[in-house]
Amino acid sequence: MSRGDRRPWSARRLPAALLAAALLAAAGLLFYDTAAVRAGHRAMAWRRALARDLATVPLHNPWIVTGAALCVLAGGWLIALALTPGMRHLLPMRHDDADVRPALERRAAALVLRDRALEVPGVRSVRVDVGRRVVRARAEAHFRDLDEVRTDVGSALADGVRALGLVREPSLSVHVRRPPKE
Repeated sequence: MSRGDRRPWSARRLPAALLAAALLAAAGLLFYDTAAVRAGHRAMAWRRALARDLATVPLHNPWIVTGAALCVLAGGWLIALALTPGMRHLLPMRHDDADVRPALERRAAALVLRDRALEVPGVRSVRVDVGRRVVRARAEAHFRDLDEVRTDVGSALADGVRALGLVREPSLSVHVRRPPKE
């Protein structure tokens, strides 16, 4: 599998913009206060109070522990966002052109496969869930033998999955049952 065949990465503009704005504000405030101290003025009251509190408050203080835990969680969340591709609702498709990166939405693939399964004689209704690795189909058969319907639905879905042109063809899981008695 080449690099272009992987799932597209989401831009994640909102978390990046929020983090950049917060860092810019904090850095600007700190830069202003540092420049003021270098120019001979006193440090801002918040910086003096923060330095005094950090020098006198023990590390096991609940506020210090809570603040540290929140910083660790925010950092872990940002690292996870940076290292995961996102766009899990898209399935990458095979392609010949390096400039084109086709992808298919899972819901659209599920609709196509559901329509294929409904064409099988004896199938009353079908529910298809398309995952990255497995396509799960649950069908109700109303007049044919269940094993025959399962075989026909399985072959129809296998043909449908091949026709989708996905980079990784998911495996099939087909369950057929009779509808509940009314």
